Parts: sequence; structure tokens; C-alpha cells
Amino acid sequence: MITSIVLIKTSVDQIPEIAEKIAALEGVSEVYSVTGAHDLIAMVRVAEHDQLADVIPGRISKVPGVTSTETHIAFRTYSQHDLEAAFSIGLES
Repeated sequence: MITSIVLIKTSVDQIPEIAEKIAALEGVSEVYSVTGAHDLIAMVRVAEHDQLADVIPGRISKVPGVTSTETHIAFRTYSQHDLEAAFSIGLES
């Protein structure tokens, strides 16, 4: 599974509608409305790298009101469980 984080700038007056349209796209698992330089963050999960082109420039960027995207591809996923295991090394009773 390939995970990418897509930072999205939109028309400010249409954020909820744009977020709903993006969330409905195949390959998009979640969409967050956020503060800061970007308006939305979409989590994209696909099986192969080639599918990223279908989802991000092929679908997300074409949603009316999306003005720009910035994509970050995840190398590894760390969960709270993994972090607890890493920090407990050598601390056994």
C-alpha cells in the first residue's frame, strides 16, 4: 500500500463542498479541513505508484475549486504501538 499526503489549496468559500467531492474519490481515504497555508489535507492510499497519477492530478486537481496541490509520499508508517515498543527497549523489569 502506498500512502501519500496531499496538501490542497481551494476557493475558501467552497471548502466543505470541495472536501466532500474529494472524499468521495476512489483512492482517497480521508480529507481533513485544516488551519495554515493549506485548506485541506487528503490521505491517498493506492496499491501502485502509477495509481497516484490517476488520483492526484487526474481526479483531485480537477475538482472545481481546487487551486493547487502539494503531494508528500510516505516512506514508512509509524503507529503509537510501534513507538511504545521502540521506547521500551532495554527498560524491561
